[in-house]
Amino acid sequence: MIPPIPRRGFTRAERGAVGLNTTQTPVALFEKCRQFTRAREIQAAGMYPYFKAISASEDTVVVIEGKRRIMLGSNNYLGLTHHPKVLEAAAAALHRYGAGCTGSRFLNGSLDLHEQLEHALAEFLGKESCIVFSTGYGANLGMISGLVGRGETIYLDKLDHACIVDGAKLAYGETQRFQHGNLESLVRLLDRNTSGRGTLIVVDGVYSMEGDIADVPELVRIARHYGAALAVDDAHALGVLGPNGEGTGAHFGMQSEVDLVAGTFSKSLASVGGFVAGREEVIHFLKHHSRPFIFTASLPPANTAGVIAALQVLQDEPERRDQLWANARRLQQGFQSLGFDIGPTQTPIVPVLIGPLDTTFLFWRKLYDAGVFTNPVVPPAVPPSQCRLRTSVMATHTPEQIDQALEAFATIGKELGVI
Repeated sequence: MIPPIPRRGFTRAERGAVGLNTTQTPVALFEKCRQFTRAREIQAAGMYPYFKAISASEDTVVVIEGKRRIMLGSNNYLGLTHHPKVLEAAAAALHRYGAGCTGSRFLNGSLDLHEQLEHALAEFLGKESCIVFSTGYGANLGMISGLVGRGETIYLDKLDHACIVDGAKLAYGETQRFQHGNLESLVRLLDRNTSGRGTLIVVDGVYSMEGDIADVPELVRIARHYGAALAVDDAHALGVLGPNGEGTGAHFGMQSEVDLVAGTFSKSLASVGGFVAGREEVIHFLKHHSRPFIFTASLPPANTAGVIAALQVLQDEPERRDQLWANARRLQQGFQSLGFDIGPTQTPIVPVLIGPLDTTFLFWRKLYDAGVFTNPVVPPAVPPSQCRLRTSVMATHTPEQIDQALEAFATIGKELGVI
């Protein structure tokens, strides 16, 4: 028989006896929730673009609210989410290992699959060792907070992804942020650091809302001059940049000069999870000091096996990357020929600058109704006057799909006075 569990807290009578107000509600804490009305206003206007439930997916086409729409907002760059080898590997692992690991890597949740993936990634990236996290977000949290301690300093580009910023917040060191891509401002900050303690520079390899590429050669030069470590988050570069898709460092022929490469499996590798690759002693340290790694349940077997398969497909089918870049050029040139401002993008991420918030949401809605799914990017992610629609292509988009999307952009852009 299960013994009764002691009840916690006061009864209503006990509260009265000790003078506690039995009707008081946590008004102060929840007041901000009551005052947050903007999202409901947008929902009421029929312009709300978030949390759209996909009921079916056919790679480049998804079904939302009963209608087929061209997916022009996914990070599935190589189109591997439906690749038969990826699906077969995931299904086989599901039946062999079960649905989950039910524990952390540190204790009972390590599989031989995790080790296989870590070895494969380290070899592919040209690094000594690798550690796999349950999410890409957790990879940066774990890398930064695990390495940077009291008295040490982290330097971040102001447009670094939120997981990098949050990793710095979780660390005990000091954080300094430099203007996006302005490495002179980074140097000025480094010049002021006279502590002589550990220093880490963290940048995105490809910036997810702009599509531009970090200047790795200059970052390496600066890091070496100041004795700093350089970490590059290749979430949007893995499978996209480099001779074989190895990422930003390889794109510049400087992979060996980048101290740490972080990334995610939720984009080109068609799953979920993340990693950090670097020197063996650094990865060994993280395995024993990174709280987001130690205290998180490990990556499920099906996801891990799917990533292993996707990484192999990435290497076996280089034509996918060639097609991705052909599609990126078609989309970029199409937007530019129509008169749209796509900013400094150099990658398959193609932002279309719209301007005002209301116009951006209206443009999104009209595209959605026309069967094209995009992602609106609005404050605080960008300044109020620089709202945009973020588009991205896959290797598996057909020329006809890209042209159909461009035609919809052209019609709506003229209607709303954007072009």
